[in-house]
Amino acid sequence: MNTPNLSPLGQPVAYASRYDADLLFPIPRAQGRRELGLGEALPFDGVDVWNAYELSWLDARGKPQVALAEFRVPASSPAIVESKSFKLYLNSFNQERVGDADALRAVLERDLSAAAGAAVEVAVTRPDRFAQVAVAELDGESIDALDVAIDDYGPPNPDHLRVDAAGSTVEEALVSDLLKSNCPVTGQPDWASVRIRYGGRRIDRAGLLRYLVSFREHAGFHEQCVERIHVDLMRRCAPDWLEVYARYTRRGGLDINPWRSSRPGRPPNARGARQ
Repeated sequence: MNTPNLSPLGQPVAYASRYDADLLFPIPRAQGRRELGLGEALPFDGVDVWNAYELSWLDARGKPQVALAEFRVPASSPAIVESKSFKLYLNSFNQERVGDADALRAVLERDLSAAAGAAVEVAVTRPDRFAQVAVAELDGESIDALDVAIDDYGPPNPDHLRVDAAGSTVEEALVSDLLKSNCPVTGQPDWASVRIRYGGRRIDRAGLLRYLVSFREHAGFHEQCVERIHVDLMRRCAPDWLEVYARYTRRGGLDINPWRSSRPGRPPNARGARQ
């Protein structure tokens, strides 16, 4: 079984000069989900949206090419791909001749689907379309300006979560740019903006902000943190429906943006200012 401590994360490695699909290091999702009391039947739909900003290869005549790439990994896949191994894999194309961007996309889809254990969608954006790449913040009402005192920075504390005592019912989207967690292997900080959209009894905003800040010293992969937020909110606040979307800042030319929802859907992928 692949575990994070066996991955290339936090270890000195040599960058491959030629294509090598074996660089991809899958980690079973079940390891993190057991901690949340989740089994095979998941209480949410979801996808992990990855963006690669440092993708390059050689065309058939040896001329370097560059592009952006979007990867959508279904939350139902048995495994995530460890991020450093993902970067090493992408960089293994740097000196590899590939016919064109469509041929590259096909290889990426094949290899990543095999690693994740489910079909991974890949979209490649060439330089002539770079100007069309949108930059936009998560839509919703920010809760970061709330006048609250906070002294709880971990572990994640769902005791902060509560619904409005008045029992009013709403549909709203709440946003915070204050989500931070740490890599469970290297201890490096992971920074994110997060949006909570829901319908049901009004969630206490001060408690929600304190809860999100309680991830500040928590060690967990991006995907696991978002699933924990979704599970805790459902258990503590029992909304009629819930969507949690986190946009993490990039590291090593990659960002990871997990989306979990009690309703099926497809999240947008507009890059935030910090990404």
